[in-house]
Amino acid sequence: MQRSPNTNLRQSNGMAPSAEQVEEVLRFARKLEMHSDHKQLLHALPAELCVLVDCAMTALVHLSEGQLTTHVVDSEGCSLATDHSAWQWPEALWQAISEQEKPLVLAALDQLSPDGNQRFPEVVRFFRECGNQSLCLLPLSTALHRLGALCIGRKHRDAFSEQEVSLLSLLSHYAALAIDDRLNFDQSEEVRSQLEKEKTKLKLILDLNNSVVSNLELRDVLQSVSPGIRKALRVDGVALILPDREGQELQLCALDFPDGNSAVRQNLPAPLYGSTAGQVFRSGKPWMGDIGQLQRAGLDHKIASAAGVETLCMLPLLRGSRVLGVLCLVRTEKNAFNQPELEFLSQIAGQVAIAIDNAFAYRQITELKDKLTQEKIYLEDELRSEMNFQEIIGNSPVLRQVLRQVEAVAPTGSTVLIHGETGTGKELIARAVHNLSQRHANSFVKLNCAAIPTGLLESELFGHERGAFTGAVTQRIGRFELASQGTIFLDEVGEIPLELQPKLLRVLQEKEFERLGGSRTLRTNARLIAATNRDLHAMVEEQKFRSDLFYRLNVFPIHVPPLRERTDDIPFLVRHFAQYFAFNMSKHIETISSETMNALVRYPWPGNIRELQNVIERAVILSQGPLLKVPLSDLKPRSPEGGNGNGNGFATLEEVERRHILSVLEQTNWVFAGPNGAAARLGIKRPTLQFRMQKLGISRPARP
Repeated sequence: MQRSPNTNLRQSNGMAPSAEQVEEVLRFARKLEMHSDHKQLLHALPAELCVLVDCAMTALVHLSEGQLTTHVVDSEGCSLATDHSAWQWPEALWQAISEQEKPLVLAALDQLSPDGNQRFPEVVRFFRECGNQSLCLLPLSTALHRLGALCIGRKHRDAFSEQEVSLLSLLSHYAALAIDDRLNFDQSEEVRSQLEKEKTKLKLILDLNNSVVSNLELRDVLQSVSPGIRKALRVDGVALILPDREGQELQLCALDFPDGNSAVRQNLPAPLYGSTAGQVFRSGKPWMGDIGQLQRAGLDHKIASAAGVETLCMLPLLRGSRVLGVLCLVRTEKNAFNQPELEFLSQIAGQVAIAIDNAFAYRQITELKDKLTQEKIYLEDELRSEMNFQEIIGNSPVLRQVLRQVEAVAPTGSTVLIHGETGTGKELIARAVHNLSQRHANSFVKLNCAAIPTGLLESELFGHERGAFTGAVTQRIGRFELASQGTIFLDEVGEIPLELQPKLLRVLQEKEFERLGGSRTLRTNARLIAATNRDLHAMVEEQKFRSDLFYRLNVFPIHVPPLRERTDDIPFLVRHFAQYFAFNMSKHIETISSETMNALVRYPWPGNIRELQNVIERAVILSQGPLLKVPLSDLKPRSPEGGNGNGNGFATLEEVERRHILSVLEQTNWVFAGPNGAAARLGIKRPTLQFRMQKLGISRPARP
């Protein structure tokens, strides 16, 4: 390194520094600012000073964290290629100059002098052996710190003037400030890095707490927190090891090992005795070590042997005094876990233990809930009708005849087939049979066969095993099994497909069945009550319903009459519905006009009681005062039997024909074809009947 001829800062003849020398000092300051790292600054400072100052040798002694470091360069700025560790003089220099506040000049190193030669014998000897005759010692210190010392040696005696020493003192002070600034910057960066690590750890704990709250499945908990653990602690894999249900061995329940061998993703068992995980689980104390320690201790672990693991840390998952499992962290490199990491991991293990405890409790509650749901899925109150009507309203002769039949068959336990038009209250009759029977304390389970898709009807009736079909993730108990010792009510039984009817017949005859996808034969003691609005006899003749099943269902038939055949009950039903809906709507209905009641009685009610109920509900909504106002315009005018069709006391031929066709259609349950169909009873062909119906404006009432 070549030095500029004008860089000598020695002051000759008392002259002030030149402009070029001042420029060099400023350049020196700027060069120091270019070094952001304090180690780089310490290494470069003697060379930079050598460029600026006329010297034969420049040395820097620096104290950092209790250790002395020394940098020595020659007149060209090149470091001395010697063994610095053998030097004794830097320590002697530091001990002698640590309390020195001002520069010290040794004018002649080859002569003993009271100014310092005797204080620094090792220092004097070193610099003199390197060819120096004078030496300037400059302390590096700030107002708060003692950083070290600068040593500048020259080859002739009396080489440092007072003005030059003053300037060198200024340079050393600036260098000390620069070194202290870099040290403070490095310390702040270290603190910032530590704060970032702490922030990452706190965020990890927060995420773990959120996972504990939001996830109740063990695998979900581990998958949500494992990436954060691997990133914060620089581990390669995280595993969760829990005891099996019998408590005989440990099981690898969850594993996050993205870069590991896929073989470790199997459910690897670990014995309670003879394995590291078993030792941690039994003792409740953490274990840290490498593969060599495992082998020397005679222990084994399947994760370590399967994935090339070098270092392991296993922590017990403690919840109070219980050990719930083991949290295992692995590294594929020999990088042992330290004590601060162990303390943080213990906090993580505590949070994971809470998550596992919650998951265990959730699983137990879920299993108990499923069991209760399967054993008692239909509660008595939930299976009542929508308005919770438990009494059958009416006092007509035809209704009393039906109730006498109910009283007769209820105690017997025989199969009952209830048939009638839609909306007549067949379910209420079935419930009355159940309530009057000896099974009234047990479940009344109902199923609308028309409301269940054909592919799922068998599962609803008989249940299914896990995996019986796509979506069957758990075992399901069927309605017949639930209704054992009670009553099962199959509404719309005529909608059961032909391929399922033999299984239903077997249940009725043998009282046994198998779940869908299962091979074990189950028995049931459920009483069957069936209902339909279709003509099953006609369906048998059309081969749409099995005859043997029909005869087995038709043990005790009960016909529920339509509302038009029990007109005496209409006023009772109207008052009952009006009071019920008025109470629910917080209204007060006191009277119903005679004209309105007569119109309601005359109307044929093709929708039966369900239609009457809807009409009264709409009337209560529209009524503003105590008088029930029924929108009679919504009721299609139908001429009653024997009524005047043309205003002269006689019904027209078209009206008589229309009433007759309607009567036959209702008797045959709107079945057109077949030997017992409406066309055969009327003595005409089916196309002719359909043509007459279209001409007379007769249409089949829609099913609700």
